[in-house]
Amino acid sequence: MPARLRQLPARLPEWTRRRGTRQAAIVFGLFVAAVAFDAAFAVRHGFFDLRVYFGAMNHWVAGNGEIYDYLLPGTKYGFTYPPFAALTMLPMAYVGWHVAIVISLLLTVGAALAVIYWLVEPMARRNGWSPWFVLGIAAALAVAFEPMRETFLFGQVNAILLVLVAADVLFLVRYNRSVAGVGIGLATAIKLTPGIFIIYLVITKRFRAAAVASGTMMAATVLAGAVAPDASRIFWTDALWNTSRVGENSFVSNQSLNGVVHRWDSVQPSTATWGLLVLATLAVWAWRSRQAARRGDEAMGLALTGIVGVLISPITWVHHLVWVLPAMILLVDRGLVKGLSKRRRNWLLGLAAVTYAVMCSRLVWAFNGKFETWYGWLGSNAYVWLSLIMLVAVPLAPVPATAKAEEPELTGLDRELADVTKSVRVPAQEDRRLVEA
Repeated sequence: MPARLRQLPARLPEWTRRRGTRQAAIVFGLFVAAVAFDAAFAVRHGFFDLRVYFGAMNHWVAGNGEIYDYLLPGTKYGFTYPPFAALTMLPMAYVGWHVAIVISLLLTVGAALAVIYWLVEPMARRNGWSPWFVLGIAAALAVAFEPMRETFLFGQVNAILLVLVAADVLFLVRYNRSVAGVGIGLATAIKLTPGIFIIYLVITKRFRAAAVASGTMMAATVLAGAVAPDASRIFWTDALWNTSRVGENSFVSNQSLNGVVHRWDSVQPSTATWGLLVLATLAVWAWRSRQAARRGDEAMGLALTGIVGVLISPITWVHHLVWVLPAMILLVDRGLVKGLSKRRRNWLLGLAAVTYAVMCSRLVWAFNGKFETWYGWLGSNAYVWLSLIMLVAVPLAPVPATAKAEEPELTGLDRELADVTKSVRVPAQEDRRLVEA
């Protein structure tokens, strides 16, 4: 480095040389870059989904008909969530449109920050970094992440559901609380797709938590049925099964295995092929989830189940892919384990970087309507391929050296992480006293 550049920090004002100031400047710069990126490339959706929620609630409260009769003017889209979701959104009927936007954005931002913090805080502590600095970097990067910005710009509920499930899995289930499962149950009552986490609790033998989650979901559903019996009857007997209310399965935004099959042949899609793909995906997920549960690696369970949920769902719009965010964070977390080989580290961090870059780029949209060619079909399913890779590539957490339980069969990367952890010497109590002194 030239001498002038080495002397530059000493010539800067003192306040710019403070660590906290530098970190704040880095985070601010990343936020500015992310917002600029979104301003240049993001599609403005005008809070489309929030408009559906807002219009449906006002339509219902005003007595203009049942909630599932409502269609947003000029479109074929209406309210598609269970009646309990309508009860939670009912306050929208008593506030103005702009107030509803502000509330939606605040809830989305708060939920996203909470989930990101819970996942990056252990990584920051382990590496001796400020958790708030790492949170700032991760939050800035999330601004440009297409599923997150789509959730934000559509006014969607994905981040809120994610925080309910994450709080349950990472804290209540992990510490075997008596109310473990309640967050998963509420999320499932609001939107059925988080119900995959109830299955996760069953296959990992947390039967009490699974019962609590199922009971919470059923109690919320019964409550909605008592408050709005006609709406409940319409949803469970008609609206739930009317897939035309949601959208076309072959639309490029549907980044699920079902979307892959429909884009291969939109005229006569093979239900059998879809079923086989779903079963194979569930088998891999169940095997890896049980390994994670034996390790007490609940973050891994959250990540794997989030991925499999979007893969097996009949419809997974791009904004639903916020559920893969935990897996991306864990790729970085596990790639920064001290003592990991350079090759393994580069593989994990490289995969995280490529996945992030692709899922910021709107790549799949470049192939919209071009499914008839092999490269168009491959490109239009890019987010699905990355989700499948993460399902098998994110390694389990290292086993603490003091763990006595029998370990499950490990992959090569998982075994290397375990060996790294076992080689770390834990300071004795006397050593810690000397360090503290």
